[in-house]
Amino acid sequence: MNPLSPAPATIARPTPQELALSGSWTALGIGGVAAQLGVLAAPAGAELAVDGARIEALDTAGALILHKLLTRLRDEGIAVQLRALRPEFARLLEVVGQRAASPSPAAVAPESGLAGLGRSAAAGLEQAAALLSFVGASALALAGCVAHPARFRWRPMLFNIRAAGFDALPIVGLLSFLLGVVVAYQGADQLRQYGANIFVADLIGLSMLREFAPLIVALIVAGRSGSAYAAQIGTMSVTEEIDAMRTLGIAPLELLVLPKIFALLIALPLLTVFADVLGVFGGMIMARAQLGVGFDEFLVRFVKAVSPTAYLVGICKAPVFAVIIAVVGCFQGFRTKGGADSVGRQTTLSVVQATFLVIVADALFSIAFSALDL
Repeated sequence: MNPLSPAPATIARPTPQELALSGSWTALGIGGVAAQLGVLAAPAGAELAVDGARIEALDTAGALILHKLLTRLRDEGIAVQLRALRPEFARLLEVVGQRAASPSPAAVAPESGLAGLGRSAAAGLEQAAALLSFVGASALALAGCVAHPARFRWRPMLFNIRAAGFDALPIVGLLSFLLGVVVAYQGADQLRQYGANIFVADLIGLSMLREFAPLIVALIVAGRSGSAYAAQIGTMSVTEEIDAMRTLGIAPLELLVLPKIFALLIALPLLTVFADVLGVFGGMIMARAQLGVGFDEFLVRFVKAVSPTAYLVGICKAPVFAVIIAVVGCFQGFRTKGGADSVGRQTTLSVVQATFLVIVADALFSIAFSALDL
């Protein structure tokens, strides 16, 4: 028999009390069995002998069909006796029959809303605990570098300052300039109604320096650099580069995390100052165009309205935002497992979490500064 062209399975009825099975009862040979089912008709209570001596081959597909045929005959009240089947075919038929007779697993009940909430809360607590553990490990790595300054990686830090700071100047400058223009434009109509055009300097100065500049810079860096940190470390984790570093005795936190944190600690305050300048400049241009407030008048009022404290309030937020962005990005990168889909998932999660935590930190700063009357 050609294994590529097996003899088709057949069902013959040499006598009214006997069925003869032959051919290859396999996935390739049972295609014509359905057309031969008419020979199986017999009155209820009759006895039928099924001869399987001429079955040449049997696989699980054929065994399942044979099991269903025998079961159907028995369900119709016909006494069926299978004989002359090879021992190995009989064992396969028995196994398939047991699996077919086993009860199907019960359908999983849909999870209730309370159970889903509890599961989400447990996952959130687990991730918070893991983040706290990561912060502790980073602090220990920092203590080791302080005790042994030669272990600190200066060149990666300088590279990250360029990547996260200098390379971000165009997008930060453009968005800050446009934000200053928008704030001045939105306030122009209201100030013009009361003849308070000059107070546009107060509006631009306090809003940009205290709130908008540090926040917009942090959000840009979270989406730009925080996601890059997560993707870089996540890819290294998937390709087992981090395991190779540990094998070589290189501490991943000292090489991958601490330089990024220190780079953002330096770059983010400088970007905030740059955003302050461009935001105020955009407001000055719009104040002159919409309210007729010249540059000299604007600067004179700006110096009186904005105190050094208001300026420092915005600058002091930047280092906290920098630590949040760097730690969250690196943390999600180290949690990457599996393949490329996990890298994308953790990168997205790093941006979402960093953005959320930055806004929460900004809200806490506002409450603290209000309580301290700053």
